[in-house]
Amino acid sequence: MYITIDTSAIIAVIGNEQVKEEIIYKTKGMSLYAPTSVHWEIGNAFSSMLKRNRINLSTALGALEVYSQIPIKYIDISLLKSLEISKKFNIYAYDAYLIQCSLQTTSPLLTLDKGLKSVASQFGINTL
Repeated sequence: MYITIDTSAIIAVIGNEQVKEEIIYKTKGMSLYAPTSVHWEIGNAFSSMLKRNRINLSTALGALEVYSQIPIKYIDISLLKSLEISKKFNIYAYDAYLIQCSLQTTSPLLTLDKGLKSVASQFGINTL
């Protein structure tokens, strides 16, 4: 079974956040989908942490090494449908990409973002 995984969940795992073990438990034995944008969101998140001096470069590079070992199948989602979702629900395109990925793959969504969970539920998407 596949799960669409959000950047927030990936960052929590590779950044050793408190919810790491719960995310690993929920994804054990599952395969992961993500829109291609998640790859770039990971880079953006770490560049933001570096800019704010929350982490050093060595830590960021180590986390990216862990990330590179996570088997994720990246999905080319519909930009048109994503922008329609973005407009209708007044959400960022990156969040709409995740909704669209879940819809295209008919997979549940794993996210730590409560707002994203709320929009996903309006589409009948199961969230973890």
